[in-house]
Parts: sequence; structure tokens; C-alpha cells
Amino acid sequence: MRPSWLKAPVTGGVLAGKTRRVLERLGLNTVCNEACCPNRGHCYQRNTAAFLIMGTVCTRNCRYCAVDHGTPLPPDPDEPGRLAEAASAMGLRFVVVTSVTRDDLPDGGADCFARVVGALRERVPGIVVEVLTPDFMGSTRSLETVAAASPGIFNHNLETVERLFPALRPGGDYRRSLKVLGDFASMKTGIPLKSGLMLGLGETDSDLRRALADLRDNGVTMLTLGQYLQPSKDHARVHRFVTPDEFGQWRTEALGMGFLSVASGPLVRSSYHADDYASELD
Repeated sequence: MRPSWLKAPVTGGVLAGKTRRVLERLGLNTVCNEACCPNRGHCYQRNTAAFLIMGTVCTRNCRYCAVDHGTPLPPDPDEPGRLAEAASAMGLRFVVVTSVTRDDLPDGGADCFARVVGALRERVPGIVVEVLTPDFMGSTRSLETVAAASPGIFNHNLETVERLFPALRPGGDYRRSLKVLGDFASMKTGIPLKSGLMLGLGETDSDLRRALADLRDNGVTMLTLGQYLQPSKDHARVHRFVTPDEFGQWRTEALGMGFLSVASGPLVRSSYHADDYASELD
């Protein structure tokens, strides 16, 4: 049984319904729905959503993730325009764009990210775009494509600690993910780097401290820490529920390590109140 502190916030209202209708009318996907995020109703009520591009089928099968895996369809060339139309209709000034992992594409989908950023900027001048990308198999060329689009924030989630990576992220590589962050930092000085981890998967305090130190060593200044929740019985089990006090302690420790913006709590996810936490850098 989940503890009381994992009760999700308000699940919706008039504005949430309006947000859903915009997304449905334009045929857009959100990670909020596909990853079964507990905050989706709350975020929709705030008139925001984390857009999921390049379909809803991932080429990898991470043990913690609710997104379907298999063979995806080709990317939709009209998606950037529809996403930009949605941002305009919703009056967004800050938007999070993420994707499934597309190892089937030569560039891992980097050009899709770049085109979405371009379409958003053209339709909504001044909009801040946070991109949450896969690792592109470590391709420098793919990272350069995304860097050339100059997103407002570059996010690539570590998700878990190095010791647990092989079991939980069999298609990924801990050191490769760190290199993605470090390489992007060297390409685009001045664009904030963000990453996040889930807690409760069996990591130890020393595991987590090492991961946080590795992120700082690779230029990350924005951090999210949240509780892992098992999407189904076929996914990795929850080893323990981390208390709100512990999350608060990790936030204090992370700030002491030099992170400038830290969202740490049981229901925190990468895109949860991302606009508010980005403002902490101003």
C-alpha cells in the first residue's frame, strides 16, 4: 500500500478539460498519459503538459517505464507544426518536449527535436523550450543538431544510479548518459543542463551521492528527484518509499553540492512545475 504522502494533487477541472481537448484535436501525445504520471490532472489544470514527440512506442524496454516498446512508426512530419499550434492555443510561454527513444532512426530523432524547437519559436516568439532527450546512442552529430536549435534548457535523465543501470536500463549506459550531458555542455555554454533520478529502486545513499557528484562534474545545475512508482506487476518493484523528510534532506545536500535548482519530493517528475523551477535560475 502506498503511503499517504503519495496522494496525487487535484485531478482536473474546467481548464484541465480544455487542455485535453486541445491535445486531442491536434492529435498530440504527452508523456503525462503514456508514462501514467500521477500529476497529469494537476498539470493539465495548470494548462500545461509535457509533449511526447515521435510516437508512443519506444525502441527500448526499461524496467521501470510504462511506455510501450516495440517497432515504432516513422515520425510524423506535420507534428512540429501541430505542437506549435497547441502551444499557441494554450498560451504557453514555457514548454517541455520529450520523446520515446528512437534507436531505429539514423540520428535518433535529433532532427525532430530541432524542428519542434524551430516551429515553437516561429509560432510563439520568446517561448522557452526545455528538451528532454534520449541518449542518441552517444552520437556527437545528433547532439550538435539539437545544440544548433538552442533550446532554453537541455535535459537528459540519468534515471537511476550506476550500480542499478544494467538491470533497469539494459539499452542504456550510465557513462554514455553522463557523456551526453558533458558533451552538450561543451557545445552550448550558457544553456542550463538538467537531469533527474528516481528513488526507491534499491539505491543506497552512497550510490546516490556518487550519481549527484557525477552530474555536477558534467555541468548539470538543475536536478529532479522523485519516488519511483511501479507501473505494473511486470515492472521493477518498489524497494521502499522514500519519506518527504528524506527528499528534503537530499534537496539540501544537492544544493550544497552546487546544484542551482532542485525539485525533490515523492511526486516530483522531470516536467513537474518545470517552469517554476527554471525561474529559480533567473
